[in-house]
Amino acid sequence: MMCLCNPHAEPDAPREPNCPVHGQRVGDWIQTYTGLVMYPLDPRPEEICIEDIAHALSNLCRFTGHCREFYSVADHSVRVSYACDPQDALWGLLHDAPEAYLADMSRPIKRYSPFGQIYKGVEDRLMNQIVIKFGLSQFGTPASVIEADTVLLMTEKRDLMHGCNKPWEDTAQPLKAVIEPLPPSHARLNFMRRFRQLTASTRTSDPNGRDIQNSNKKEVTNG
Repeated sequence: MMCLCNPHAEPDAPREPNCPVHGQRVGDWIQTYTGLVMYPLDPRPEEICIEDIAHALSNLCRFTGHCREFYSVADHSVRVSYACDPQDALWGLLHDAPEAYLADMSRPIKRYSPFGQIYKGVEDRLMNQIVIKFGLSQFGTPASVIEADTVLLMTEKRDLMHGCNKPWEDTAQPLKAVIEPLPPSHARLNFMRRFRQLTASTRTSDPNGRDIQNSNKKEVTNG
């Protein structure tokens, strides 16, 4: 068995208890906006911060930058949170949260290349830690969030993309409202405002006055 601690391991390889380096962190780290040290290949809930997610997603452009004007992932995420079922709204807000630490990858590469499969494994592990951190309702994206994400995609196609002579594979009825993208600073504030709205009943403060997200989620393993 090849342990995940080995850099040549498959993305879904388990940790081998007898691995000589087990217990060490996997891969290298990044410094986040708030100054945290975060290991994208070895994510832990205590290193995941909503302020970091909001800031990074507000500076990350949808469609790998190919829309007519800047439109952030944070802006998109807030819209998904309103378009999905109300009980899934927090999931909708955070459905792209791994991109805050991994950046985005275009769909053809993510879906149809070996590199994309490796990325998807890393993304899934990180999303599980985000589920734990923020007490999301389930592991695995709810159906209403998937549907809302597609509705937003088609709305964004209509409002933010130039015409194309090849049809898109996704089909959904776009929203009636026209998207007017927010600048990054506004998108970040809007994302944080929506997060606080959705978590108001589950937040307390630590002795330093900082908000703490309460969660009873237990970590699960895939397969």
